[in-house]
Amino acid sequence: MAFENLGGKLQGIFKKLRGKGRLKEADIKEAMREVRLALLEADVGFKVVKDFVNAVSMRCLGADVLESLTPAQMVIKIVNEELCALMGGENAKIAISPKPPTIVMLAGLQGSGKTTNGAKLAAYMRTHNGKNPLLVACDIYRPAAILQLQTVGKQLDVPVFEMGTSNPVDIAKASVAYASKHGNDLIFLDTAGRLHIDEALIDELKAIKKAVQPTEILLVVDAMTGQDAVNAASAFNEAIGIDGVILTKLDGDARGGAALSVRAVTGKPIKFAGTGEKLDQIEPFHPDRMASRILGMGDVLTLIEKAEQAFDEKKAQEMAAKLMKNKFTLSDYYDQLIQLKSMGNIADIAGMLPGVDAKALAGASIDNSMLSKTEAMILSMTPHERDNPSVLNSSRKKRIAAGSGTAVVDINRLLKQFDSMQAMTKQLTKGRLPAMFKGLGGKGLLG
Repeated sequence: MAFENLGGKLQGIFKKLRGKGRLKEADIKEAMREVRLALLEADVGFKVVKDFVNAVSMRCLGADVLESLTPAQMVIKIVNEELCALMGGENAKIAISPKPPTIVMLAGLQGSGKTTNGAKLAAYMRTHNGKNPLLVACDIYRPAAILQLQTVGKQLDVPVFEMGTSNPVDIAKASVAYASKHGNDLIFLDTAGRLHIDEALIDELKAIKKAVQPTEILLVVDAMTGQDAVNAASAFNEAIGIDGVILTKLDGDARGGAALSVRAVTGKPIKFAGTGEKLDQIEPFHPDRMASRILGMGDVLTLIEKAEQAFDEKKAQEMAAKLMKNKFTLSDYYDQLIQLKSMGNIADIAGMLPGVDAKALAGASIDNSMLSKTEAMILSMTPHERDNPSVLNSSRKKRIAAGSGTAVVDINRLLKQFDSMQAMTKQLTKGRLPAMFKGLGGKGLLG
């Protein structure tokens, strides 16, 4: 994940500060020198690093820090605030036109993930903002670009407007008329990219901009390319004027320089971040949450949002009621595994918890083969057996094993895991469980 190395180094620097107790000016200067090196190694631009370290140093050398009872914590607080400011301060949303349709022009170099992430964003806006989006194929040059957009559009159930290899300006203008006629209130123009910025590309983008006057121009940049991404953002902004950035491949082994530099260099905010290859892995970019994650302070708000998306509210209420009555069944057990799996990679989830070393869990995920095996075993049971696993004698276990393509030892292992979970929920229901659910949404899940 991006920022892992940077986060680890910064956390190490602050750990040393915490061990000193009262801080001297020399301690802070030494820490800032290490922060400067860590940022440069993360591929953050030299001027950005210089300005950032100067801003932090000025605040850290003030009396509020040096005379504080917990000076190291004050330093971390200042770095957190300055990191947040460096990345834009707060989440910047897509501007919505008061007169539909809202037109979003997507620009970017070839290979930045423009087509896929444009489609992801369209689906996100439909799900979270109630929009009726339309994808428009304006890239007539790259082989299979139109087909790619149609494929991801079909997978996400987002309509695609295309006119083959017609003039991109004509396609853009025709798409606006089509959207108005068919009730699409949000248009995403997937424009052509190049391996490098050239005059022909810029002229075409300028012509499309002049013809349809987009509400927003979003530049799609690849976080993996570091300073090249920042340079591209700066060049596009100077040429056509961008309104924001979509940062892709933030889940890769990126050093993080692009995310920390792009706002400072262009003055334009990162609005969304692509966090994986799956078509639902795009999310609003929150500078404050990202700063907290870099410094090992977690990102609990994003974790909660992921859980809310993954877990069905009605099922959660039913589950809470069953837990209170100790009526948790094997079917319920399987449902919980499926919903947990939908939240994504365990290392990414753990990285959102304060103090958890996500790197130690790198590559960790729920074993899909084990999940399939669990599903096969549970589905091979009768409804009565799922609700009353105590009836599973030797002959029943053999039948279930044969029906699920597993062994009796696998059935026993599943039952042992289930018994452990039941024992834990019984302990919780005796005391803490009602308190856990109370306050989640007003009166709580239990009413």
